[in-house]
Amino acid sequence: MKASVGTKGLIFNEPLLWEKGVDGRRGFSMPTRDVDEAPLDESIRGDGPQFPDLSEVDVVRHYTHLSQWNFGVDSGMYPLGSCTMKYNPKTNERQAALSGFTGAHPLLPDQLSQGALQLLYDLERYLAAVTGLPAVTVQPAAGSQGELTGMLVFYAYHKSKGQPRTKVLIPDTAHGTNPASAALCGFKSVAVKSNEKGILDPANISGLMDEDTAGIMVTNPNTLGLFEENIIEIAEIVHNKGGLVYADGANMNAIMGMVNMADSGVDVLHLNLHKTFSTPHGGGGPGAGPVCVTAALEKFLPVPRVVKKENEAYSLSWNHPDSVGRLHAFYGNFGILVRAYSYIRSMGAGNLKKASQLAVLNANYIKENLKDTYDLPYDRACMHECVFSDKNQNQYNITTLDIAKRLMEYGFHPPTIYFPLVVHGAIMIEPTETECKNDLDAFIAAMKAIDRETRENPELLTEAPRIPKVRRLDETLAARKPKLAG
Repeated sequence: MKASVGTKGLIFNEPLLWEKGVDGRRGFSMPTRDVDEAPLDESIRGDGPQFPDLSEVDVVRHYTHLSQWNFGVDSGMYPLGSCTMKYNPKTNERQAALSGFTGAHPLLPDQLSQGALQLLYDLERYLAAVTGLPAVTVQPAAGSQGELTGMLVFYAYHKSKGQPRTKVLIPDTAHGTNPASAALCGFKSVAVKSNEKGILDPANISGLMDEDTAGIMVTNPNTLGLFEENIIEIAEIVHNKGGLVYADGANMNAIMGMVNMADSGVDVLHLNLHKTFSTPHGGGGPGAGPVCVTAALEKFLPVPRVVKKENEAYSLSWNHPDSVGRLHAFYGNFGILVRAYSYIRSMGAGNLKKASQLAVLNANYIKENLKDTYDLPYDRACMHECVFSDKNQNQYNITTLDIAKRLMEYGFHPPTIYFPLVVHGAIMIEPTETECKNDLDAFIAAMKAIDRETRENPELLTEAPRIPKVRRLDETLAARKPKLAG
């Protein structure tokens, strides 16, 4: 074994040998056979897999050690902007693990699924109350699929009017997946530049919006962390041309309880439950991206729909001829929806609003404390996240990537870097509402220390990270000659 000491005194023990196993060790005992032995056809028999002989202790220690190399919101601050890694309350996990939910097969008939169906129905009502949009589907299995659903609704709406359209306006401060979602539904993306304030200019929208444009995809607050204060005027321009307004609600955690999206002129909104409603995120696991729409667009939502009958029974309804269809095999990632439901019920309306207020407060606290150290392209009040650049450090040949790599050695996960593209060398920081002032101060101190190192000892940044298990890659070599095997 070899050990290395981190900047906070943490000791990382790194095994030199991966090959484990000693002949004769066993960690599993086969149960006594309760059926007669039957011969197995030789044609389907072969040599068994070459697994090492391991005891239970060997296996447990191996995987526990691997888990200790991972970084997550349970082990430290995770200030990713835009795609926030928000703390997941453990009570949500308890509710999602209830046997009545985990044991409910998706093919059970409605009469045996009343509890699960009621939860889905009530969650839709809660999300409608939060957003101001009355019709909701919780079927989309990710924010990206929520975007796709929104664009499918755009397409179905204009087709129902007998006026199919070919274009969608997409601001340069929108989330990066928006153009792909539009393209999948046959729309051509029309780029819209933000103004000197980092927000959309109604005059610019007016010049681009025409009768062949299906509408606009707005991220509000946008990826600069700024509120699109002209959204009502922009919505009027789009609506006057017969278009629809789609809002990427990934940043709803900044305005929840304070902004009615319907009153803002929004027709279609998707939500990221992992960001605003505390469900797990990352690692390619299950997600949820509910879509909320106006009453006029409800008929286009995916089937099946969860409905409540006059006799108080709940069911899945398929009789919606104008629907965009089914999104996937079963109705959403149910366990994730249970977690979001649990979060909403445990927080209540007042605390949901407070969560957004604290998220905005934390982001502005970081912004004000770092703006004299790191370049702030848009020096104004932000919402849930703030975006700096590496302009001040770049004069010493230090880049955003160097800063992010060095931050890992101070015990923090790096923020989002090089996005949004409208800021060169962007450093997007989102602390979320759950980080306390002490942790924010420690993060700010680390960022300021890194800035000093830029001038006094730049090798600390260009060679970072040296402490974690995986060192910095030669990015050129990694791209040209990737090593895909362990």
